[in-house]
Amino acid sequence: MGRFRTESTLEAFRNVYKDGGGVSAFWRGTSAKMVESASKGAILLFSKEAIANSLLASGVSQTTTGFLAGAGGGVCQVVVMGPCTFLVTAAVTGGSKDVSVWTTAREVWLSKGIKGFYPGGTAIAFRQATNWASRQGFTEAVRERFKVLFHDGDSKAKLTVTQEAFAGIIGGALSCWNHPFEVARIEMQAAASAGEASRSMLKVMSGIVTTEGPAGLFKGVVPRILLGIWQTLFMVTGAKLLKGFLADGK
Repeated sequence: MGRFRTESTLEAFRNVYKDGGGVSAFWRGTSAKMVESASKGAILLFSKEAIANSLLASGVSQTTTGFLAGAGGGVCQVVVMGPCTFLVTAAVTGGSKDVSVWTTAREVWLSKGIKGFYPGGTAIAFRQATNWASRQGFTEAVRERFKVLFHDGDSKAKLTVTQEAFAGIIGGALSCWNHPFEVARIEMQAAASAGEASRSMLKVMSGIVTTEGPAGLFKGVVPRILLGIWQTLFMVTGAKLLKGFLADGK
């Protein structure tokens, strides 16, 4: 939907199914996505926790730490997410269903080298920094609010699993304010895959607003809200619950 912005959510699902050859079309680019998911999670959790521990030890508040640690972890992810998101975008927006991800990767490497895997790198960096700054920061802000509402303002109170989950859901949904970066990223990577001339992130955004209005920058935001909630529950809320469980077990 970020690339084909005239489609509604249901139309996008229907067209992917019809034009892509059935249910399997929803899993095109899975190999690159698996590499991305495995590596970006490890990078995020390690870097985010390292930054957060340093900030908390310096007396920075939980909410501010959430925003700063999330932003730092998100930027670190770009190293692996640049190539992986490019290959996934090429797979799902390209015209041929017969070209594998690995064939595309080989062609890009031979023609452009390592630089060819990072079209839209600026948009990815902005997206990832704001993604995890928002997911981590908003979730921590909601957690602090829940302590006021449900635990008499006790800053050391331990939230229930349900309260932690709702904080993650709210934080994940609110984090999608940055969807314009995602639309720009998709447009830039799809254009590069199609051999079109490269444009800066700002020029891409400006062009979309000119032709479709500001709403064009938020096409596809509904499925992305669901993705944001899922990722926040696993990599923010889940990580916090697991860390607490391990600490209690010592």
